[in-house]
Amino acid sequence: QVQLVESGGGSVQAGGSLRLSCTASGFTYSYNCMGWLRQAPGKEREGVASAYSGHTVTYYADSVKGRFSISRDNSKNTVYLQMNNLKPEDTAMYYCAIDDACGDSAAALLFFGSWGQGTQVTVYS
Repeated sequence: QVQLVESGGGSVQAGGSLRLSCTASGFTYSYNCMGWLRQAPGKEREGVASAYSGHTVTYYADSVKGRFSISRDNSKNTVYLQMNNLKPEDTAMYYCAIDDACGDSAAALLFFGSWGQGTQVTVYS
């Protein structure tokens, strides 16, 4: 059974940056795709970013393109989300997810089989 543990959330002023981390454990083979989703109170979940293990292909939601960057350290089974120029609308619970394939967009994250418990990101103006 896969276990995902997120960290790095917090409160930051608009325009600031945060870096989220998620480490996966408990499996004996490498999943090809890891990524991040988020859900704000009263809003639907949104796929934010995903990346294949080779980091050759990445997907981003339009709302974060140019501001967020996903990366992976396969030796540590860890995926990162560097979030720059944060906006109040980025406030949400951020979840790490993992699956065999990334699909064809960040929206595919909504269908991933394993999720973490989440880490809260709050951006204040």
